[in-house]
Amino acid sequence: MKSSITGYNLVSLSNMISQIGEDRTKSILLNFYCPLNEDVEYFIRHKAIEFSKQDLSKTHLVVTSYQGNPVLIAYFTLSAKTILIPKKVLSNRLQKRINKFATYSTELQRYLISAPLIAQLGKNYQNGYNQLITGDELLKITCDKVQEVQDVIGCKIAYLECEDSQSLIDFYERNGFVIFGKRNLDRDESERINGKYLIQMLRYF
Repeated sequence: MKSSITGYNLVSLSNMISQIGEDRTKSILLNFYCPLNEDVEYFIRHKAIEFSKQDLSKTHLVVTSYQGNPVLIAYFTLSAKTILIPKKVLSNRLQKRINKFATYSTELQRYLISAPLIAQLGKNYQNGYNQLITGDELLKITCDKVQEVQDVIGCKIAYLECEDSQSLIDFYERNGFVIFGKRNLDRDESERINGKYLIQMLRYF
């Protein structure tokens, strides 16, 4: 399926496994290299296939033609999660929008909402393939897919979690996301992610 960005195709990891087999798919994913984010690299190499098979999350590969051959230049993973969003961190306008389809707890003073999670997002630095797509383009492709999901199931919110890095926060804010909280790292995450927590950010579409 063509993405909204000219020149790129989206390939469902599940479809790739069914078409070329798990072993060959795994050999392709093992060549994904992301020195800027060890967790992104680890997930695509060691977890994406199993998570996809168990329907825990769905990974989509961004592929383009380079020197006459299809190459994997990036990927993103989506999942469905339920989150708590503190009322006090949202603008009045965003509160009114979220209130239409979220459950509000007066006791917790938080909104409870099921929303798509952008669980992973990263470019492939192998052979300089990362230069074939910008971060803004990758996030645009990802958000387009999120909106396809929302057209089927409803909801207008998507969220993600990122390291407490000002450059990352600035990048996501530039693309319409706002901070709503933080989450402490799980034990296995602390081995690959800097810091003790992740910044949680959401976007209303």
